[in-house]
Amino acid sequence: MGYGVITLENKKMNCIDLDAIKFNSKRSPFERLQDIHDQMSLLFKKFDPDFLAMEAPFYGKNVQSMLKLGRAQGVIMSAALDRGIPVDEYSPRKVKMSITGNGASSKERVARMLESIFRLGKIKKPMDASDGLAVAACHAFQLMSPVEIDTPNKLKNRPKGKGKGSWNSFLKNNPDRVKP
Repeated sequence: MGYGVITLENKKMNCIDLDAIKFNSKRSPFERLQDIHDQMSLLFKKFDPDFLAMEAPFYGKNVQSMLKLGRAQGVIMSAALDRGIPVDEYSPRKVKMSITGNGASSKERVARMLESIFRLGKIKKPMDASDGLAVAACHAFQLMSPVEIDTPNKLKNRPKGKGKGSWNSFLKNNPDRVKP
């Protein structure tokens, strides 16, 4: 499990720490969840973050892996929320797009861009560590964006059909802007 800790001051990002945590695969799944909670709690205590950004799970072919990942992410979210740390999620494609400009970039390309963005030199940590740093940087870019980003909740509540703010309403109120 990778993580990246950054600061954002005056629209300048600095990498404070990045690493990957390995968990003992010989322990039971529930003991590993406890280990994840404990490790994240230690990181939250050490760095006292203002935000937690996570990579949103994506559906793969292995349902069991998806279930295990969801449990682990739930434990991490719970540990953050217990400390009053707000949580945001970004799809892997969104993270890659924000770092490289291409949502289909390889992990290696993302790592190279992070080395450049943060002036790190060659990242000598596991790929999971650069993944964690990429999610942190993606979140920082969203915070710095002058444009308000629509979230799924905002999109869900957007007017539809014939109501005020709908496409039909716009067409009715702006006939001069429609070309035949």
